[in-house]
Formats: sequence, C-alpha cells, structure tokens
Amino acid sequence: MTTIEGNLQQVRERLRQACALARRDANAVSLLAVSKTFDADAVCLALAAGQHAFGENYVQEGTEKMEAVRRLKPDAALQWHCIGPLQSNKTRPVAECFDWVQSVDRLKIAQRLSEQRPAAMPDLQICLQVNVDGGANKSGVAPASLEELAQAVSRLPRLKLRGLMCIPEPAPDFEAQRALFLRAKVLFDQLNGQGLALDTLSMGMSDDLEAAVAAGSTMVRVGRGVFGSRPAKLTSVV
Repeated sequence: MTTIEGNLQQVRERLRQACALARRDANAVSLLAVSKTFDADAVCLALAAGQHAFGENYVQEGTEKMEAVRRLKPDAALQWHCIGPLQSNKTRPVAECFDWVQSVDRLKIAQRLSEQRPAAMPDLQICLQVNVDGGANKSGVAPASLEELAQAVSRLPRLKLRGLMCIPEPAPDFEAQRALFLRAKVLFDQLNGQGLALDTLSMGMSDDLEAAVAAGSTMVRVGRGVFGSRPAKLTSVV
C-alpha cells in the first residue's frame, strides 16, 4: 500500500466517523483531494486508490498537471476543481480546462468564465466563495452581497451555480470551528429558500473537517491529509 493510499483510507474513515456523529449519511460528503504543489505521479497514485476529484490553486500548474496526467492515464475520468483566487486575466484557461471553479467572488469573473467556456463542453460548475468571518485581506464575497451575486451568476449561460465555498480563519476548538461553518450553512439555506437549487457546500480541510461535516458540509478539501507535507512553496500566483 502506498502512503497516499493509506492516507486516503484514513481521511475516508474520518469522514465516515464524522458523518456518523452528525447523524448524516456516509455518502453525504465528498472528498476533494487538493493536489497543488504535488506532481502528476502523486495524482495517479491517488487515482489508483479510487480518488477522482482534485483541487488546484494555481492555473498554470493545474493545466500542466492535467495534461501530464492525461499522458500517464489517457482513459481515466478525473474531475478538476479550481479552488484558488482567480484573476480576470487567467479566466480563459480555467474556463477551457477545469470542470469546477469554487472561488468565484465577483460578477466580472463569472461573466468572463461564462463568455470563455467552450460551447461544446459541459457547463462549468460554480461555487461562490463567501467570506464568513470578515477577514479584510481574504478572498470571498461579503455575506451582505451574496444574494445579489448568486442571482446574477445563476442567470449566466454555460455556468451552473452549485453552491458555496468558504475558508474561515483557523479556530481554537471544534465548537468554534463549527460556529464559523454554520454561518456558511445559514447563507446556503437562505439561498435555497430564495429559489436557487444549490447542492454543494464546500468547507472543511485537513484540520477541521469534522466540524465542517457537523455544520453541514457536502464537500471537504483535503491536501496534507492525503498527500502529506507540501514541497517548497511555489512563487507563482493565480
């Protein structure tokens, strides 16, 4: 058994236990393996262990990795998520290559993704990143502006609005973590109550996935827990 395979088993068991404690179905929460800074070989090891959804923060790194994985595993069905802050001058390769974008936080980005998504491809799946704890230097739409953005994005062609994503600041314990995640769950429920058929609440990472599941997460994003400690930090930006 490879280290990555063993790590995946451990993360899946954590998810199973978290769902059981929250009295939720074990299949209610999916796992996104965050492969940023890891190479195509690491992705292929995770793929061999049954993982098919991967998250990337950096556009160029992500698109190059996709091509490398295609060369190594030409028949594999993978799902690629862009989860890093997205600048308007980098939307075209994202629109042309990724399956999901979880970090949309302003209408201009969504409009460019809509315009640049090839008509022959399936709709690009979108999550809006919401800044649930008000960090001034953090990405994400403010909760007060969320409904207006969600309604506008939901009307754009070649995009499918699926839900919300959040990355709150680290909290000291389970209850504090859960309280932050519940802010996103309240917003998610409010949008659904306003007629938006959302099904994805992307929140929780290696250190706080249990609290996220308890608060209603449907997708956790785990990097270190799957791939181990990261290589030296990249200097490139999205």
